[in-house]
Parts: sequence; C-alpha cells; structure tokens
Amino acid sequence: MPSFVRVCLLSAVTLFSISQVGCHRGPNAQLRQSMYRSQQLYSQNMDLAMQRDQFEQSATMLQQERDQLAMRAQTLESNLNIANKRLDNLNAERSEMQQRYVSLMKKAKGQPSPLDGEATRRFQELAQKYPDFEFDPHTGVSKFHSDILFSSGSDQLKPSAKEILNQFAAIMNDGNAKRLNVLVVGHTDDKPISKAATQRHHPTNWHLSTNRANSVVLSLSRFGVKQERMGAAGYSMFQPVVPNANDSARQKNRRVEIFVLAPDAVVAGWDPNPTLLH
Repeated sequence: MPSFVRVCLLSAVTLFSISQVGCHRGPNAQLRQSMYRSQQLYSQNMDLAMQRDQFEQSATMLQQERDQLAMRAQTLESNLNIANKRLDNLNAERSEMQQRYVSLMKKAKGQPSPLDGEATRRFQELAQKYPDFEFDPHTGVSKFHSDILFSSGSDQLKPSAKEILNQFAAIMNDGNAKRLNVLVVGHTDDKPISKAATQRHHPTNWHLSTNRANSVVLSLSRFGVKQERMGAAGYSMFQPVVPNANDSARQKNRRVEIFVLAPDAVVAGWDPNPTLLH
C-alpha cells in the first residue's frame, strides 16, 4: 500500500479515536462532523491516487509512442537516402544515354540518306499529302508535328494519325527500305506538365516525350515493321528546332522524329548484328 494512503488511514483512525474521547465531553454532532470529514479526506486521497496512476499510464504510453515515432523517422530517413541514391544513379544513366543519343543524332544528320530513289520519292509524296509531316530527302529524316499525332498532353495516337503511320510503315516494308532500321525520337516544348490529369500519366516532359515515341514504335509494329528494326528515345524539351519564344515556335518543337538508319548503324550501343557468346 502506498505510504501516503497509509498516512491517510492512520489519520482517519486517529480522528475517530479522538472523536470517541470527545463524545464524553461534547455533543454527538461533533462526532458526526469528525467522521464525515475523515470520509471526505479518504475519498479525496483515493481520487488523487487514481489520478496519479492514470498520469503514470499516460506518461508510459506517450513514451512508447515517442519511441515508435523515432524508429519510424529513422526508417523513413534511411529509405529517403536509398531513394536519393537511386535517383542519382538514374540521372547519371539518363545523362550518359542522352550523350549517346546526341552523338548518334549528329552522326545521322551528317550522313547521306540510306533510302533509295523509290522510297525517297514515296516519302516526298507523303509529305505533300500531309502538311504536318516533313521529310528531308538528303538525310532520310522524317518529322511528325505532335498535333498531327497526339492531342495535347496525351500519348494516345489520334485515329487520323494511324493512316499516315500505316503509309509510313508500308514504305519501310517495301523494296530496299525493308533492310533499313528506324529510330523514333519524341520531343516536347519548354512548358512543364501542369494539369493534374496529365501528370498522373506523364509526370514530366521526359515521360511525355518517351511515351509518345513508344506509342509510334508500337503503332509501326502493328503495321508490320519488325520490332527488332526499331528503337525509341525521348529528349524532353532539350532539343528544340527553334527557340521557344511563342506558341507558334513551341508547336514546331512538339514533334516526333523518325531517323532511317543503315542496317549496320549502331543505336545507343545496340548491335544490329549480334554475335552469340559461348
């Protein structure tokens, strides 16, 4: 029993004894008053003891919660450090890949077109039919303005885009062009992704440019271009054809380019004629 409770009980007994002695010298009212006061003191001390026990329990629970929060904070900090390291590694890999693609683009733009006369003529006719499709007969590079292929902020091809891609695939699957490879590259303007609905699918312009390139590759595949002949890449907003000075300029920068490559071209470390290792 706690010491202060024992003191309270002893006080109550003492008061009761005094009251017994005083009953021979005073009225019964004094006895009743003393007994009532003792009961009050006892009840108050019991209440204080219960409150103390509750406070101790609360303090123990708070300490446990604090310890748990400290452990969670330590775990979250560890996970954050791991995530930051992974992000640094991904950024380094992306930078290295971008440099490889830049080197490839410079090389491709500096090389003559691998297309023969018949395929070149057909691509020129396609460019005349579709104003938002450009073809360079000297390099064999084709450019699709994004508006002809996609709605704003989307990587889903428009129904009308499938017709031109079908014709593009038909040229690449015919004659001498059947031996050539293609590299599909997506580009955006300099405006960051702002709409919440778009951000759920494309958090950054990196995602949008690569996702659009992937959509074109998959569409060409459905139209018969073998997947092993193709590659896909995205440059986000970092390869504009003109400065992003106004909406008209930004429209030109939102594009998908298709590079037609010779069969022996190396695409970002990809060997078109791999040798099996034994």
